[in-house]
Amino acid sequence: MPIPLVPPLFPAGKEPLPPGWTEEDRVNMMQAQKYQKWMQMGMESCVAKTAIAGVGGFAIGAFFSLMSASFAYEDPLTRQATTVKRARDIFREMGQGMWTSGRGFGKVGALFAGIECVIESYRGRNDMVNPVAAGFVAGGVLARNSGPRAALGGGLAFAAFSAAIDLFLRRE
Repeated sequence: MPIPLVPPLFPAGKEPLPPGWTEEDRVNMMQAQKYQKWMQMGMESCVAKTAIAGVGGFAIGAFFSLMSASFAYEDPLTRQATTVKRARDIFREMGQGMWTSGRGFGKVGALFAGIECVIESYRGRNDMVNPVAAGFVAGGVLARNSGPRAALGGGLAFAAFSAAIDLFLRRE
């Protein structure tokens, strides 16, 4: 007999079914929830975020390079009448440019996303400090070969850029 004003308690997986559902529907729903939980855990991992940012950065960099290369060959003022490039040479140059640009964008995206995810995991918060700190570290790492002054400047510039982008994305 149920106690008045107390909600009923059921063991996990044995709750009453909605009207029209069968036990087979319950099993299917439980399996779908299990896969959804795995996908969510995978998407929240720093490795997955870094890989997605790297692949996305590669794709964007390659696309930008393809667009800029398409403008490079159609300028009639720079075209010389004596030099005629074959289509194969043009496509080879475009492919090399796409690879180089995509690799650079992918490296920057993966580096920033990985650092931001690690900082967010360590701090346990999702606020404006994470992208600014990640931008500073990533900018410093990217400019490290040019000396400490350039690393500091690169870190400050990347932090400012990250803050501007994040403020734009977080606006209401």
